[in-house]
Amino acid sequence: GMQGPYLHAAAITPDNSNDMTNVSCELQVAVGGNLKIDTLGGETVTLVVVAGYQYRVRATRVYATGTTATGIVSLY
Repeated sequence: GMQGPYLHAAAITPDNSNDMTNVSCELQVAVGGNLKIDTLGGETVTLVVVAGYQYRVRATRVYATGTTATGIVSLY
C-alpha cells in the first residue's frame, strides 16, 4: 500500500515513449532537479525535487525530456 514498507525498488531510466514496468508509490532521486512524470490519474506534471526526499506519487512514466533529476528510484 501507499503507507509502506514497500516490497520493491527499481532504478528508473527516464523514457519519453514507455511507461514504467510498475506504478510507483514513491519516487526518490539522488540528484535534485526537474522530474517530469505522468500520474496514474492521467496528468502530466513537472515537479521540482530535491535529493534524498521520497515523493509520494503514483507515477506511470518518467520522461527523459524535461527531467533533469538523476538517480531516480521507484518504490512500490
